[in-house]
Amino acid sequence: MTDTGIDWPPELPRTPEGKRSSTSAYQANLGQTTKQLAREMDRLGADKFRASIGNGHTKSNGLPLHNARPDDPGFVLRWTKDGDQFVVGCDDYTHLRDNVREVFMWMKETRKAGDRKVKTGQSQFAAAALPAADDDAVVAEEPPHEVLGVAPDADPEIVSTVARKLKARHHPEGAEPDSTRFKRVCKAEEALVDE
Repeated sequence: MTDTGIDWPPELPRTPEGKRSSTSAYQANLGQTTKQLAREMDRLGADKFRASIGNGHTKSNGLPLHNARPDDPGFVLRWTKDGDQFVVGCDDYTHLRDNVREVFMWMKETRKAGDRKVKTGQSQFAAAALPAADDDAVVAEEPPHEVLGVAPDADPEIVSTVARKLKARHHPEGAEPDSTRFKRVCKAEEALVDE
């Protein structure tokens, strides 16, 4: 892909131009959506945030102006909270408005899920967390049964069933593509089935 000016994170896969789709699911315009997104970041309690779009007109925080029409419709949102850095992006749609709306909806839904009384092992925004800037930092490897969300002594059939679903979800062409997660699931399945 040619450089279009968007600050797209290398850890997020891009949607090829020919695979982007249009949608009529969102009725809000770009101006409404950027205002709602800024409010959502305030509700989240982000220390600061910055958005990036392709070559086009933006506000000082990187959010697009209401009439922005960049060649690259992708949208990236970065923020920090309590010293942690996060990033999300969307370029699945042919129009910037729809990609910004998709990010807004994800932010809103994820924040609201975090307001529930349910206890989880990680922050609701863990999927959006960026790795530490320190290249020498060693990340503890998650035990195979935790990667899959099964008991340590789970039956191999259960392990394989759960792994198959997770691999389908995180496959590069799956619903939630994540090559790192996909590899971890494969490795965890192998470790548990071989045991």
